[in-house]
Amino acid sequence: MRSSLPLAIIQLEAPPEAVSNLVGEQQHWFIAALGLKPGEYSVVRPDLGEALPEPGTVSAAILSGSWAMVTDHAEWSERTAAWIRSAVEQALPLLGVCYGHQLMAYALGGVVDDNPRGWERGLQQLEMNENAQHDPLLNVLPVHFSAWLSHRQSVIQPPPGAQVLAASALEECQIIRYTPQALSVQFHPEFTGQIMTACLQNSQSSEALSSLMVHQQEPGTPLQLLQDFWQQHRQLSKLA
Repeated sequence: MRSSLPLAIIQLEAPPEAVSNLVGEQQHWFIAALGLKPGEYSVVRPDLGEALPEPGTVSAAILSGSWAMVTDHAEWSERTAAWIRSAVEQALPLLGVCYGHQLMAYALGGVVDDNPRGWERGLQQLEMNENAQHDPLLNVLPVHFSAWLSHRQSVIQPPPGAQVLAASALEECQIIRYTPQALSVQFHPEFTGQIMTACLQNSQSSEALSSLMVHQQEPGTPLQLLQDFWQQHRQLSKLA
C-alpha cells in the first residue's frame, strides 16, 4: 500500500475582489469543506497558464465554479475542456461544480447556454430521480435535499449517454453522471452560508439578499456528497 496521491483542485479564475476579501477563493472553500491538509491536495490555475495535471499524478480532480461563462470560450476554458476529455478517457475521477459542471457537460458533447428560467440563487430544493438510487455515490443520500446555488447559465442538453440524476424547480440538470468515475453538480457543495452571502452581496440588492438568506440553515447533504467523493477515491488511490 502506498500513500494516496493528492486531490487536484482546478480553480477556474478567481472571485471578484469584494468576495475574495471576505471569504477567500474557490480553493480555500474546498480545502475547508474537505478538511484537507498540506500534501493532500494541489491547486491548479489554468486561467493563469498553469499546466493541468497528468492523470497518473493525482487521485482525483475537482473543477471549481467561476464567474466566467462557458459560452465565452476563453482559451483556458477550452484547454481545460480538452483536458477533461483526456481525463475521462483515462478514467481519472472527476467532480465538476457549477462552472465545472457546465464545462464537463460541454466538453463531453452537451450544450450550455443561459438558463431560460433565469438565475437560480440562494438555498434551493433538489430532488433526485430513480436513477440516483443505483448510483454508488448518491444512493446513501436522501431523495430531497437543499443546496446553495448561484448560476445564470445551465446545461441545456446533457452529453449523449450521460445520466441526469437530480433536478430543481429552475434547473433540470442538477447532477449528471458521465462515467463510473466522472460526475458533476450544478450546486455548490463547498459553500457555507457565509460564502453564499458574500457572493449574493456582490450581485444583489440588500433587499433581495435579505429575502434569499432569511431563516436558512446550512445544508448537510451536498457536503456529504463532496466528502464521500473524496474519501472514495482517496481510499482507491491508496490501494492502487
